[in-house]
Amino acid sequence: MTKTTHFGFNTVAEAEKARKVAGVFDSVAERYNLMNDLMSAGMHRLWKRFAVETSGVKKGERVLDIAGGTADLSALFLEQVGASGEVWLTDINNSMLTIGRDRLLDEGTAVSVAQCDAEKLPFPNDHFDCVSVAFGLRNMTRKDNALKEMLRVLRPGGRVIVLEFSKVWKPLQRFYDFYSFKILPTMGGFIAKDSESYRYLVESIRVHPSQEELKELMQRAGFERVEYFNLAASVVALHRGYKF
Repeated sequence: MTKTTHFGFNTVAEAEKARKVAGVFDSVAERYNLMNDLMSAGMHRLWKRFAVETSGVKKGERVLDIAGGTADLSALFLEQVGASGEVWLTDINNSMLTIGRDRLLDEGTAVSVAQCDAEKLPFPNDHFDCVSVAFGLRNMTRKDNALKEMLRVLRPGGRVIVLEFSKVWKPLQRFYDFYSFKILPTMGGFIAKDSESYRYLVESIRVHPSQEELKELMQRAGFERVEYFNLAASVVALHRGYKF
């Protein structure tokens, strides 16, 4: 029997999802940073800085940035680890990864880059001090497999941080739905020339696990001391877990 999964509000075969998600990000890559700034009124930059600060990354440590795309987190992590540290920028999508790599090179920063699937990471066991994924977990076909891979490549004592859209504070739900389903696809059509991709991105948020559900998923994958921080009236949540 064919295994199925969510692609926004649609149900597709697991084997199809990665191809469909790749199509979305190939389409939006060039305007991705601009749209992020407009959609969040620039707040995504604050959320990402909070994530890096919460990671506790120090000079000389090794960091794996999964689904790092246009390199917002990698740039911040590079500041944290210094010249003696190591940051790997990775993404499954070549269009996004190329933008992130070129951005860092234009800024005079060299970074290790790998195009890879988070469910099959090409890194050794117990290698990284921190693994991060920002606004990428919900696009993965088998989130449980991806989390287990993150755990595998972390050294004992290492931590994972997951920054993702989550379940908004209930009194804001109606306004948030109107903004998400009416305003954002229109904005995506006008600016990125692709309203359907932004409609998928909005729908993918709604089928992503809640704060407590993601915490349980991380615990089942093997992470310990899992906690989360709600940001911007729970529009976004940052989860942190440890490997012991």
